[in-house]
Amino acid sequence: MRMIRAMATTNPIPRFPAGFLWGVSTSAHQIEGAVDTREPSVWDVFTAEPGKVRDGSTAAVACDHVHRHREDVALLADLGVDAYRFSVSWPRVRAEGGLDFYDRLVDDLLAAGVRPVPTLFHWDLPADLDWLERDTAERFAEHVARVAARLGDRVTKWITLNEPAEHTLLGHALGVHAPGRRLLFDALPVAHHQLLAHGLAVRALRASGASDIGIANSHGPTWPASDDEADVAAADFYDTLLNRLFADPLLLGRYPEGIGELMPGDVEADLKIIAEPLDWYGINYYAPTRVGAPQGAEIEFGGVRMPAELPFSVREIEGHPVTDFGWPVVPEALTEVLEVFHGRYGDRLPPVVVTENGCAYEGLDDTDRITYLDGHVRALHRAVEAGVDVRGYFVWSLMDNFEWAEGYGRRFGLVRVDFATQRRTPKASYDWYRALLREQHGCRRGA
Repeated sequence: MRMIRAMATTNPIPRFPAGFLWGVSTSAHQIEGAVDTREPSVWDVFTAEPGKVRDGSTAAVACDHVHRHREDVALLADLGVDAYRFSVSWPRVRAEGGLDFYDRLVDDLLAAGVRPVPTLFHWDLPADLDWLERDTAERFAEHVARVAARLGDRVTKWITLNEPAEHTLLGHALGVHAPGRRLLFDALPVAHHQLLAHGLAVRALRASGASDIGIANSHGPTWPASDDEADVAAADFYDTLLNRLFADPLLLGRYPEGIGELMPGDVEADLKIIAEPLDWYGINYYAPTRVGAPQGAEIEFGGVRMPAELPFSVREIEGHPVTDFGWPVVPEALTEVLEVFHGRYGDRLPPVVVTENGCAYEGLDDTDRITYLDGHVRALHRAVEAGVDVRGYFVWSLMDNFEWAEGYGRRFGLVRVDFATQRRTPKASYDWYRALLREQHGCRRGA
């Protein structure tokens, strides 16, 4: 640990603006457990099918956060974060007394001096609902109104959805996440209905008096595999599909060219709802993507089998270290994506919060994670210096958890969880982040 503190002393991370929000993130299905006290979700159905999760596990217990949340809040307080981003389980809210847990969690966070930042949907759709159906967007707005009515007297910062792009692509287009559909481009209505649900949720939150609302979208640079015209065109298409499809409607009130006519319903009317003004825009960043023309064969990339019929192929990024997940570590690409958004959307882009950034590594002495986080926080500061209005940064994740289709085989946490005993052990990266926060907070107090 002396080495970590020396790194921070001899090469300090530059000062961020006053009021910058430092936090960590989790999600309900990945940590809560207590499956018998909520309704089933699509992920419960999905993980019950053999072969869907790499290690055959489920999130029935996960980190047992519902029963151990006070221990986890104590970890947050000791870490010194300003805010904790968690998600509210829609299936738990629908169960009798389900909101009582979030009542207690919010009260305990506030008592510990940690600001609660709930995400209202993080992939755990109730099992009897379907994003292919427009009605699900209406049901989501009702869910949001119910949560806001209960927690809105204490919660001031809200996130509507987490990563609708991944939920659409992995869950409905490629079938490797719940609900396990392999619809390819027939999954586009799922994207539209989630965006519509977001807009309706913003209206419901505004009606409850909320004034600090954002969304957590995943974004990253798309790099062509070469200068060849076919590779450039494929990369542009991929960028449209994963970046602009989920940002243009929110920030510009329109879909990218050629996309709107593929969406269901009265798209022009829906876009007026989707584009409800945001107070800030959340970006989840992990890595850039290198994309080329289709290669005519099904390939596996990042544990996902990419069908041959897709009009692009995802390629390896060479020359960079990789995480245990095989994702390239490219901090400068975080600066790049923030500057691209700043240039692309101009004054239509509200202040930005990096709502997720993190990496999977084993071990308590996780120096690779420290190197990763150090590089990305510096890259974030370079974006601030370049004029991007960034207001916060959340590390993914507070603790090791159920990593979706990977089960418990990937560890993203600052805190190690022994899933057999539920023992929590802070890693070296936890101490590094705590030291960083003390330095940043100290700068602020001395300003």
